[in-house]
Amino acid sequence: MEENTTLKHTALTAIHQKAGAKMVPFAGYLMPVQYTGINDEHETVRNAVGMFDVSHMGEFILKGDDALDLLQRVTSNDASKLSAGKAQYSYFPNETGGIIDDLIVYCIDEKTFMLVVNASNIEKDWNWLQKHNNKKVEMHDISDKTSLLAVQGPKAMETLQKLTSIALADIPYYNFAKGEFAGCHNVLISNTGYTGAGGFELYFENQYAEKIWNDVMQAGQPFDIKPAGLGSRDTLRLEMGFCLYGNDIDDNTSPLEAGLGWITKFTKNFTNSDALKQQKEQGIANKLVGFEMIDRGIPRHDYEICNASGQKIGRVTSGTQSPTLNKAIGMGYVSKDQSAEGTEIFIKIREKLIKAAVVKIPFIKK
Repeated sequence: MEENTTLKHTALTAIHQKAGAKMVPFAGYLMPVQYTGINDEHETVRNAVGMFDVSHMGEFILKGDDALDLLQRVTSNDASKLSAGKAQYSYFPNETGGIIDDLIVYCIDEKTFMLVVNASNIEKDWNWLQKHNNKKVEMHDISDKTSLLAVQGPKAMETLQKLTSIALADIPYYNFAKGEFAGCHNVLISNTGYTGAGGFELYFENQYAEKIWNDVMQAGQPFDIKPAGLGSRDTLRLEMGFCLYGNDIDDNTSPLEAGLGWITKFTKNFTNSDALKQQKEQGIANKLVGFEMIDRGIPRHDYEICNASGQKIGRVTSGTQSPTLNKAIGMGYVSKDQSAEGTEIFIKIREKLIKAAVVKIPFIKK
């Protein structure tokens, strides 16, 4: 395990420690995994409002006449469809059919974009962008000076609206506004999140972190707001069938097999687009599916998925006990012919074949 001395801290580490959070090393940072307990935090976010410190995420600014051109060449989605105030989910394809990272692209104006990338990939993503930046687009890595809070749940809007004059109800999903929040300037308020419970993400300078955290906690008191850690963030995202980089997608997984065809736009040329187009035309061999356990057992990352005869047909990428459904769920890659909804599959847990069935994701229907 990484030594705490070498781990980076967010601007709120001391607050988490004071709140009694269990802190763990994650992507080079010391991060809160839970406070009151994963299930408790999970239910708080699903039913009311919870707040996550996700300041470990990376943020890059791309600026200049050719910023859009660079984006179009390195990302899978069509960034030309963005206008100021809009955001887009996308990924960086690599040259060998896999995924360098998944990310969100924010259009600040027609020549300025913010890219939000996974913490574990900050250096890799930055180097990849630099490698393709042959037109001298201005690039700034603002990760270390930017804090990010995810305020999620059905009571998130009511909580946050007390702290800003920006009409949050007027910000559609995957749109954002910038302005004053909790008396702090230049806060980006984005109608995005990784929980499926609704809510907003707040980007701001580190100097405002403690004030904004405390003010949001105060504003959410009538709804019993709680801080939430990485543990419940994982169970929440898995219930929605959202991919986690490093688990469900990585440098060796096909974006088309991962179900990311909807953000793979062949109306333009991008890294490895010809090969991906060919794969789409020929048809995929494997598919990322959701499954629910029928027999008792918790599926874990890299467990084998088998057919009734015990032959391996795939592997588990994510698995957990769903607090909402009160049953074990998971995602994994299986051969295409075993991917239909209702297909009986078996998860190999301690050399035993435990029965499961392929289900449609998301696991939680809104």
